[in-house]
Amino acid sequence: MNELVIFLILAVLLQTRVMDLRRSVYCLAFQSCLLACACLIVGLVHGGVHLVPALLTLLIKVIFIPGAILRLIGKLTDEREIVSDIDVNYSTLAGALFLVLGYVLVDNLGASAFGRDVIAASIFMILTGLSLMVMRKRAIMQICGLITMENGIYLLGLFVTEGLPLIVELGVFLDVLIAVVVLVILTNRMSLSFMTTDTTVMKKLKG
Repeated sequence: MNELVIFLILAVLLQTRVMDLRRSVYCLAFQSCLLACACLIVGLVHGGVHLVPALLTLLIKVIFIPGAILRLIGKLTDEREIVSDIDVNYSTLAGALFLVLGYVLVDNLGASAFGRDVIAASIFMILTGLSLMVMRKRAIMQICGLITMENGIYLLGLFVTEGLPLIVELGVFLDVLIAVVVLVILTNRMSLSFMTTDTTVMKKLKG
């Protein structure tokens, strides 16, 4: 499990460095694939295979959602993140600080040695996903940040509860699926209307 957490942290840190939209989606798919593996591991450790949630993670977060976003990217003329006012190095530095903050919070909570890395990684993913939503201008990058944040929340809930009830996990997946489908549709409409997915153009709609 510790090795899996390390790869998750590296995947999220890499996502803070990536400016190409396609590569960001690939990082997100890899991150979600690792989450599916974590779901299986938690299930095996606590006496349940958790096959259904792992399969749902693979189908929805590794195949369907990245596929929908990649199809949207294929319609764009520019597949790179717009240079923002905040340098990409600051985004990575913020991620590193969030990782340190996660371990500080976990140590203050007195978590067990086994759960220390998982909980810290979850907090790191939540805060980094939130920062990506705030720092990036392209709607697609913000969607990736949203899913990263949700992955962190799901990992935290999965570990703390030693495996969420199936009905709760199905509800979570349905909420995420509906939210991402709506965001993809809105991003597509934005691209058609404004010829860009830069969310700063929405400021022009103010009355």
